Amino acid sequence: MTPANTSRRSFLKTSTALAGAWPIFAHSAEARRPLIAYVGTYTSPLKNVRPTQVDLPPGNGRGIHLFQTDRATGALSPCGVFEMGSSPSHLAINAAGTRMYSTNETDRMGESDPGTVSAFAINRDDGQLTLLNTVSSGGAGPTHASIHPSGKFLFVANYFGGTVSVLPILPDGKLGPATDTKQADGEVGPKKATNAPPGSFAFSGHDQKHAHMIEADPSGRFVVSTDLGLDQILVWKFDEGTGNLTPHSSVSLPPGDGPRHFAFHPNDRWLYSLQEEGSNVVLFDYADGKLTARQTLSSLPPGYAGSNFCSEIAVSRDARFVYAANRLHDGIACFAVGENGTLTFVAEEPTRGDYPRSFTFDPSDTFLYSCNQRADHIATFRVDRKSGTLSFTGQFTPVGNPSIITFLDLAQ
Repeated sequence: MTPANTSRRSFLKTSTALAGAWPIFAHSAEARRPLIAYVGTYTSPLKNVRPTQVDLPPGNGRGIHLFQTDRATGALSPCGVFEMGSSPSHLAINAAGTRMYSTNETDRMGESDPGTVSAFAINRDDGQLTLLNTVSSGGAGPTHASIHPSGKFLFVANYFGGTVSVLPILPDGKLGPATDTKQADGEVGPKKATNAPPGSFAFSGHDQKHAHMIEADPSGRFVVSTDLGLDQILVWKFDEGTGNLTPHSSVSLPPGDGPRHFAFHPNDRWLYSLQEEGSNVVLFDYADGKLTARQTLSSLPPGYAGSNFCSEIAVSRDARFVYAANRLHDGIACFAVGENGTLTFVAEEPTRGDYPRSFTFDPSDTFLYSCNQRADHIATFRVDRKSGTLSFTGQFTPVGNPSIITFLDLAQ
């Protein structure tokens, strides 16, 4: 136990003992509980990952890295590492903040068992992790996971396998064998994106089917997934009783554009999709599990030419802005959301590092953290809540090949 932990735990015990006489002490103790940042990384060895992957990193991470977050400055301070050699590239935390799930982005676990997903228990005192179990993800190269609103299922997108899977979350937080695994039908799109910027040679996933993201809609009745190779967004009807997916509807993006990630607007009626090779954002109207495209605009600033790969998209909590990350261009674009959901380009901010694989806001939307994968660091930006623009804080946090950062507030 470190001196800092000793001091904090002693304070908690003292506060509890005096809570009856001075309630403010208990409140103060709760306020001092940390805001933890978890960073999933690409880790060595990566011998099972296919060498044709364009963004294959050297594996400089050590697993899941933990940091305490300064709520006032946004600074990250290391407070632990759960060491893994399986590249936990995406993380999902349950609503109660007691369990975490990681996609382990290797091609296979053994000769007949493809990629894996791990379940962890979270210590609510200090945020440290305990491994519960590891199971098959139902396909090679799991790259994204999300939890159903009921908290009873984990959805996984297997990039190299081109499949999406449903894994039951057991009462103790462990994962059970997949209740369903599906692969979309269709033809793989062309290597040249319809909407690529001038002079682009960007090519990543149009060699086969590539499931890239999967997430339930806010109602939990439908599940949305993307297949970058097929240039499709698919909507599945979800049976919570059986854990099965049934095809419901789909939309095709322009050939070669490659839908990667998407984000629902808080009103549940609009969905924003980011195309990895097309370098654009598409606004869809969403209702009853069906998508209708209404606007397309570039994720890049006016006049950009050359290659680019998009990565992450997010809607601010106040629903006023949408942000999209560009790799090779290495910037994050900000768009204002109009009354009808349409977007207007506001500004873009350089990420101060190479290949931003993803970004995340802290729980207060005060800071944005860019995981600059090839630069081996996380760069921190302050968010102007009025204009939506970003300003670099000057803070770099070293971490090998960061892929994702997610937060857990232990004071809540």
